[in-house]
Amino acid sequence: MNQDQGPEATRRDASDTESSRANRGWWDRNADEYQSEHGAFLGDDRFVWGPEGLDEAEAALLGPVAELKGRRILEIGAGAAQCSRWLAAQGARPVALDLSHRQLQHALRIADAAPGTPGTPEGTAPELVEADAGALPFRDGSFDLACSAYGALPFVADPVQVLREVRRVLRPGGRFVFSVTHPIRWAFPDEPGPEGLSVAGSYFDRTPYVEQDGTGRAVYVEHHRTLGDRVRDVVAAGFRLLDLVEPEWPEWNTQEWGGWSPLRGQLIPGTAIFVCEAEA
Repeated sequence: MNQDQGPEATRRDASDTESSRANRGWWDRNADEYQSEHGAFLGDDRFVWGPEGLDEAEAALLGPVAELKGRRILEIGAGAAQCSRWLAAQGARPVALDLSHRQLQHALRIADAAPGTPGTPEGTAPELVEADAGALPFRDGSFDLACSAYGALPFVADPVQVLREVRRVLRPGGRFVFSVTHPIRWAFPDEPGPEGLSVAGSYFDRTPYVEQDGTGRAVYVEHHRTLGDRVRDVVAAGFRLLDLVEPEWPEWNTQEWGGWSPLRGQLIPGTAIFVCEAEA
């Protein structure tokens, strides 16, 4: 492959170190395009769980909205911290963590454009932290709740390590809610039209999806886990699974987002949301 060409898509093994390096670089390079393309849908202070548009304001998967006030909440893979800004608007004390420096710069851009989170006093904007989700820089039991909307877990080779870190920093009984691409999607082409409705591979093939440059160096990595794998990972990390939510595609949502579309969303699930509780 010519090194001047775009990345080559393949399926091959990728270690946790290689995945972390590749994905940090990918999000730093693509954060501007991502926020430009999806920023209007995500909003500046909206908590949306995935492309279907399920809002935490109505889903209340972290618990009753009225009870978020004063809670210390960790958002993992926060991107531009839109979810954390919504949490701050409810009176929570969120910390937005992301691997990508450029994504967090977008969080600062949003904060500069609207320095006061709507409905809250000045100075209640989320705290921003740049760090790897597999090595959280917080003391044990320092958060009441944790959340992640398509952050970190799809991109790591060792999801149990991330889950154990989240369990460590949560207080006993603390809730962790995270969303990922629904595992069944890995058996279908990542296309929004009719071509994305026919099975093209094995659901049980856990070989990572890798985009690599002409030297074979990974520039983007995504890891597949089956539903059963995800449940076992959650339990192995010391959580109890309370619920598994598969949002249906709403009639109002007419947008396409990569392989997500109204056509596919009405036939097969696109997002899986795991509602977990830290064991005492």
